Amino acid sequence: MSQAENAVTSSSKTKRQYRKGNPLSASERKQAAIARKRYTHKEVKIFVQNSLKNRLVEMCEADGVTQAEMIERWIMLEMERRNLAS
Repeated sequence: MSQAENAVTSSSKTKRQYRKGNPLSASERKQAAIARKRYTHKEVKIFVQNSLKNRLVEMCEADGVTQAEMIERWIMLEMERRNLAS
C-alpha cells in the first residue's frame, strides 16, 4: 500500500463521525433546551417596574449569575428567614 493510501485511510479513521441529517436550527435547539428544562423547572412570568428590572440586571452582572439564579437565591433566603427551608 502506498503512503498516499495510508494517509487517506489513517486520517479518515481519526476524524470525528458526524450525525447524519440536517443540523437543528437555532429555534429548534432552543425549543429542545426548554423542553429539557421543563422536566425540573417551572416557568414564572412577571412584570416589574423598569427601575427594579434595571437594578436586577446590575446585581446579576455584579455577581456573575443569571436572573433566574438570583431569584432562586432570594426565594431560598426568604424560606430560611421564615424557617421553611427543607
